[in-house]
Amino acid sequence: MTEVRPMEAASASLWERDEEIAAVKQAIDMLCADRSSSGSVLVVRGEAGLGKTALLAETRRIAERRNCTVWSTRGGETLRSVPFNVVRQLLQPALVSLMPEEAREYLGDWYDIAGPALGLTEPGERQADPQGVCDGLVAGVRRLARRDWPLVLLIDDAHWADQETLRWLAAFAERLDDLSVLVVVARRPGEVGGESARHLEAIAAASGHPDANLSALTPDATAGLTRATLGAHADAPFCREVWAVTGGNPYETVELLAKVQDSELEPTETAAAELRALNRSARGGGLVARLEELGIDATRFAWAAAILGTGISVDLVAELATMDHDEALRCAELLQDARILTEPDPASAQADDGDLEFVHPLIATAVYNSIPDALRTAMHGIAAQVVTESGRGAAMASRHLLQVHPDDDEELVEQLREAAREHLAVGAPDAARRCLERALLEPPLPEVHARVLYELGCATLLTAPATTIDHLQSALGMPGLDGDERVDAVFRLSQALLHNDQMEEAVRTVEAEAARHAEGPAKMRLQAVQYMWESLYAGETTSQDRSQRLAELASTCTGRDNSERALLMLRGFDALIRGESAEEVVELCDRALVNGRLAPGLGWTDTEWGIELLLMLGNSYTYTDRLDRAESLYNEALRTYASRPAGAAAISPWPTRTSASDTAGAAACGRPRPPCASPCASPSPSAADCPCTGASPATSSRSCSPVAMSTRPGRSPSSTASHRPTPPAW
Repeated sequence: MTEVRPMEAASASLWERDEEIAAVKQAIDMLCADRSSSGSVLVVRGEAGLGKTALLAETRRIAERRNCTVWSTRGGETLRSVPFNVVRQLLQPALVSLMPEEAREYLGDWYDIAGPALGLTEPGERQADPQGVCDGLVAGVRRLARRDWPLVLLIDDAHWADQETLRWLAAFAERLDDLSVLVVVARRPGEVGGESARHLEAIAAASGHPDANLSALTPDATAGLTRATLGAHADAPFCREVWAVTGGNPYETVELLAKVQDSELEPTETAAAELRALNRSARGGGLVARLEELGIDATRFAWAAAILGTGISVDLVAELATMDHDEALRCAELLQDARILTEPDPASAQADDGDLEFVHPLIATAVYNSIPDALRTAMHGIAAQVVTESGRGAAMASRHLLQVHPDDDEELVEQLREAAREHLAVGAPDAARRCLERALLEPPLPEVHARVLYELGCATLLTAPATTIDHLQSALGMPGLDGDERVDAVFRLSQALLHNDQMEEAVRTVEAEAARHAEGPAKMRLQAVQYMWESLYAGETTSQDRSQRLAELASTCTGRDNSERALLMLRGFDALIRGESAEEVVELCDRALVNGRLAPGLGWTDTEWGIELLLMLGNSYTYTDRLDRAESLYNEALRTYASRPAGAAAISPWPTRTSASDTAGAAACGRPRPPCASPCASPSPSAADCPCTGASPATSSRSCSPVAMSTRPGRSPSSTASHRPTPPAW
């Protein structure tokens, strides 16, 4: 049999690619010329087999000859449900070279947020913010890129990359103005839709120039390649038939010519008729038939490898295919000789992840699709167990569990719930959603069903409030949610209703649930949530009676738990906007703190209560001239959000007064101090001071407060900047 020559095959796939290679060389020249130059993005589009992988391999060769650092990765058709899979592979060369303390240094404040997504540290118990994880990955890779300049990133088969990686890549590509790095992305046209398609288009837009669209080889190029492979004696009719059979597809042409060599077919017109049969043996049903000719054991090995998709080690495949190690080694050699499997390129990220990979994604797809449906489903179930027992965790096994048919399996439901928790902890709510939706199909036991719906509602809260409402309402209508879990579900339902512009229903939902509870911490938490939503969204409909009820409830609070602390903040803010005593406002606010600081669970990034309460607290301290407390509070916010692009915007609407905190806050938010930042001169506000003509100072301050305006759906911070109310003065 003809020996496979990878370099020759790669070179053959580069025929008629001079223009694309010239663009690559120019981009690398610019990269190497000046480390302060802007970065660039090259996007290569082409159908399967047109040479995208070969072009990326040539890019690597050119870059390494220029002493560039090259990191590479590729998407996988069966791996799209594994979050952060592709970016992990991409960064593997950099990460494995770092000691734990070095990794923490490069990720900085982002280590605890983005570290779990990269497998650097164990995820915490809390749900990670997807935007925060994305921002952390961008920041970390930017620091690594500066260390390893000149750096080239190669992403092959990006159409099969997981959504979380594409989100990061789109954000990273948009921030290359001040970062000298070259990003080369290869993808097929079409193939994906939804969020992934939008991310891919954003990456293309960031390149600033048209994509490189690969085309099939011309008849002349096919003839040249044929003669270069088989010899100059290959006649014109034979070469023409090679082109007609393969359609000029470089991969199919190379494979067909290898078959011609293996069969010792003479490249003449009389033998041209045999080319179509040879070509069929290299693809689709012909490939499957060729696989079957290698024997049942080799077929089982290939099927198991296709199920695993990545990390194809002989040991894992042997376990999945239920064969001993020696037999597995023999099958691996047979499949390599048949050009179905190959050893990974030592330079690629996949080289450290397994012993083998498929020669081409087209072969992997054909082998996977050839597995009988029932057997494929069963093998995915076994693969989930094999992956779990190998120590890779429930999240990694979940992609196999998603393929298993529903069968009232209580254990599978628990595995999917555990995988969903792991996904949420690393900032992949969409992956968690898929797991929990699949768990519902099993279905769960009646006593567990409500909890699965509740967990699904939590997973979709940030992305699909209308869907979240349906899940949580269904969960609350079933038995199984009790105590704090039920209270939390009601709170999250109210959040989803607010995000869905159903403000009145949100308030009524919390109010109705509070009425079901006896006096105690659960009822107090619900009442605090009710008053919070009313404070933010009730506007001028807020009554004196509501303020009196809030005052009576808060009078019993000492700050023993976060529900009491939240009520004290709400009462302090209500007293502020109603013009009550500044000393009383400050006393209420101070009782909401623990040793002068925010209590655990009430911080700027905690999700149980949200940022609104803290903005109220900050307003209260600012407008009572307790500027030291306000400054301490806002500085803590600035430290928390210091490296997040969205962080400063989130707190930018706060009102400021003349103080050191004004200057710090204005500078951090990237804007000048607003005109209203001077001390109030009059001893009390008048109707003329209020932007709402004809309104009383109290109702005006309440309905137009910066907190309410900045958090009201559909209102941006910029829309409130010129309409800040004049606060009461003391």
